[in-house]
Amino acid sequence: MTLRFVGIDLNIGGEGSPTVWMEEESADLLLQGEEADALLTSLVGSTEWVAGHSMGIPANERVIRIPAPMVPILREACDAAERAAVEHRGFR
Repeated sequence: MTLRFVGIDLNIGGEGSPTVWMEEESADLLLQGEEADALLTSLVGSTEWVAGHSMGIPANERVIRIPAPMVPILREACDAAERAAVEHRGFR
């Protein structure tokens, strides 16, 4: 497994480190960020966002908060993942 570092939020300073990587073989994105507080987690878990889709947050998933300054880094990561997926698997 090979990870490509995409970026980190340098505005946070020494504490915390919202970070984005792309896993080279799958082109999946990995996000590190602050776990959402109980109120946001409850809101996300108790709302039917897509009709017919189960509500709740599975035990193996977390809701994380990514700061707004990370948007350009996420955009870069999405573009890199899209290119890698096309190269590796022919997805479009």
